[in-house]
Amino acid sequence: MTGMLASSKAGHDKNCVYVIIKEETEYVYLTDGRLRTIEKPKKKNKKHIQIIKKGTDPGLAERIRTGQADDAQIRKILKQYRSDVDDQERKQEVTDVKSRCD
Repeated sequence: MTGMLASSKAGHDKNCVYVIIKEETEYVYLTDGRLRTIEKPKKKNKKHIQIIKKGTDPGLAERIRTGQADDAQIRKILKQYRSDVDDQERKQEVTDVKSRCD
């Protein structure tokens, strides 16, 4: 799971997107590169996250394991993911409007 994106399903951070940087039996450690840095990750129960299979960087997991990842890289990956999601939502809105006009 390390290096994958995850969305929080519960808690005050519900719907926030993070990168998983460490995994234990029942918990994962999450970072967003801004408030939750790699040095101070958020500990969250696995039951309270949803894994996002799209938008993952194949080399990120290895960089995290070797200690080469930094907060700037995390922020860049999350920014790219959010941009992709926004683009998909805009395309869906256009499709919805066209279907209502037909």
